[in-house]
Amino acid sequence: MKKSLYLYPFLLALLILSIVLTLPAASVQAQTDPNTPLIVGHVFDKQGQAIKAAEISLRAPGEKEALGTATTQPDGTFELTVSDSLPDTMVVAIARPHFQDTEVELSTTDIQHLQSGTSIILPDVEMERHIGAAFWIATIVFILALIFIATGKMHNTLSALLGMAVLLGISYLGPLISEELYIFDFKTSLEYVDWNVVFLIMGMMMLIAVVEGTGIFQWLAFAAYRVSGGRMWLLLPILMVIAGVASAFLDNVTTMLLMTPITIQISLALGINPLALLMPQVFASNVAGISTLVGTPTNILIGSYAGISFGDFLVNLTPGVLLAMVGLILYSEYIYRKSLKSSGEISPALLERLKERAQITEPDHLKKAGVVGAFMLVLFIFGEHVHLVPAVTAMMGATALLVWIRPDLEEMIHAVDWTTLVFFITLFIVVGAVQEVGLISVIADLISRMVGENLVLAMMVLVWASALLSTVVANIPFTAAMLPVVSYLTKTIPGAESLVLFYCLSVGSAMGGNGSLIGASANMITSGISERAGYPITYVYFLKKGLPALFITVGLASIWLLIHF
Repeated sequence: MKKSLYLYPFLLALLILSIVLTLPAASVQAQTDPNTPLIVGHVFDKQGQAIKAAEISLRAPGEKEALGTATTQPDGTFELTVSDSLPDTMVVAIARPHFQDTEVELSTTDIQHLQSGTSIILPDVEMERHIGAAFWIATIVFILALIFIATGKMHNTLSALLGMAVLLGISYLGPLISEELYIFDFKTSLEYVDWNVVFLIMGMMMLIAVVEGTGIFQWLAFAAYRVSGGRMWLLLPILMVIAGVASAFLDNVTTMLLMTPITIQISLALGINPLALLMPQVFASNVAGISTLVGTPTNILIGSYAGISFGDFLVNLTPGVLLAMVGLILYSEYIYRKSLKSSGEISPALLERLKERAQITEPDHLKKAGVVGAFMLVLFIFGEHVHLVPAVTAMMGATALLVWIRPDLEEMIHAVDWTTLVFFITLFIVVGAVQEVGLISVIADLISRMVGENLVLAMMVLVWASALLSTVVANIPFTAAMLPVVSYLTKTIPGAESLVLFYCLSVGSAMGGNGSLIGASANMITSGISERAGYPITYVYFLKKGLPALFITVGLASIWLLIHF
């Protein structure tokens, strides 16, 4: 009874949040008298992106008192209500933090129309960015946060949390010294948080917690050994395929968290270095995860931002992933050929002990999770036809499973990695700061000048730049920062309407995670577990084995992208 008292309010809260995510944004346009003349316009930046929350005011030249005010909407449009008595000369003043103030002088004809009660439409207004103190402060904080994340000097979440605190602190206290120090307020900062991503990850974590408790992954790893008959050259690709498929439908971090311990046990029982099996598995996990929307954190970010569905990822990237996996398996067989040949036989007693540890402990829960998982998969693939966002599917599935199996709610709540969720929320805000002050616009402009209107060049620059930069910067913050850049390039380069550049970012950032130990979260998870078992994975060792894997997989996937698009 006590569990039910806690369970139902929690599930109700999840259901309400799921419903809220599907509700369309409310219109905030002011209601005006249809007989009142209006000044209608559209404001955008150099990249053609709409500028929202710009203050619009109508005034006589040289006068500070406004004759009317308005604010631009999220699409950059505004409707300015005009008063009854108007002077013969007027200007429309447009102001927005981090942009240069702009004035549009109304023509005599425009003023005459307004005086006669007729509305007018202004030409589109382009605002220039203002590069001031706030720009450099946000940029420096962003770079320092990336350095802390890349070097491991500070926990990822703490790095992002510190960056957010500094930015908001300066935004509120800095203007007491100079208005140039204002970056954004708290409400604006939250607008940069992609809540679809946050709730999608939360829902998947709860679902995975149930699946994890059934012992299915340990059973799969041991079954792979039985199928291979102890032949390492066959066991290696089997484990890689299991890790890859699991990563496509769960996520690569969870997959390696579950697969690493049993892989170490099998390796030690066979008398080989566990890294010979672990390294190829984590490579495969990073590569195969990009086949689906939920396979990697970077795909979740990209899918939510660009509106790419589960089915879109599956259709457009799976052939390239399969091609890359073939190359990766051949590469792994070659570099670990000596270790794989030196394996021995497992004693019957040890084999029996491994078998006992690889039991499915909750078959009933596994069946129910399979039913719910199949239902979610259908919604992931076809849900976009009814505008069902993936976050709602994940929350619905997790809630349904919790109601069905009635687990210990406190265990489920602890199973959610709140540290990761806080990392995503604070990272969104840190990236939002550099987007707010204009750094992303500067980067987009530079890349645009570099590639011009050449789609093939843009594809290759994005794929390889993303892959190589992901070896020094963790791919999650890198991807989050690049999304607005890719959005701008998609709108300006002919032929990019197919969203191919977002797929290029997906391939580069995820497969680029194989280039270094800090390139992907799954790498660090695997390294931590392996080190506790007495087999540390050093940065240099990972770089030595991972960098060739990066060039092979990214190269093969790039060939597919060029052929397909």
